[in-house]
Amino acid sequence: MKLGLIDYGRGNLRSVEKALQHVGASVQRVGTAEKFAGVDALVLPGVGSFGDAMGNLHSRNLVAPLQKWLAQDRPFLGICLGYQLLFESGEESPGVAGLGWLKGKVVRFPDSVGKVPHIGWNTLQIPHQENSILAGLEPNPYFYHVHSYYPEMVDEAMVACRTEYGISFVSGVSKGNIHAFQFHPEKSQDNGLKLLDNFVKKF
Repeated sequence: MKLGLIDYGRGNLRSVEKALQHVGASVQRVGTAEKFAGVDALVLPGVGSFGDAMGNLHSRNLVAPLQKWLAQDRPFLGICLGYQLLFESGEESPGVAGLGWLKGKVVRFPDSVGKVPHIGWNTLQIPHQENSILAGLEPNPYFYHVHSYYPEMVDEAMVACRTEYGISFVSGVSKGNIHAFQFHPEKSQDNGLKLLDNFVKKF
């Protein structure tokens, strides 16, 4: 399996790359649409703002090819901002359209949750762990989160996991060959490596 790590100027590419290589993936950085043809799966990482990230994807002419990849249900993993960009829009950047694979908006945590951003280790509630990309993890596994925004609404059929932080929010989705998570597997030690290993071996 040849895995393409999307390089669009937003994301801790080196740590994601090292974690994927650790579980046996052959990783190639992909910064142009032409390079999509040479890989079997794509990983979209990201840190920073919704609007800046979409701007960078547009400037590299990667939006339409990504939307086509998702529409064809080709193997894909979104991480942190790479998860949020799958939605139609983000409250952080009014007027900026996301990739639109998922319906809904990404919104800021309400002040009632306490400290924002949500930073640190937190557990996942996994409704259907068997035969999923989260298979083989201990019950309520810990993963590392760093974010101020979360998806306001997700189709229940796509929910892979939830996290509690003042409110319960959907921290991961899975449908067909497409998976995306709010937390950082590459920073989540053994649990994160298990998730990445499941993704790599799935295809």
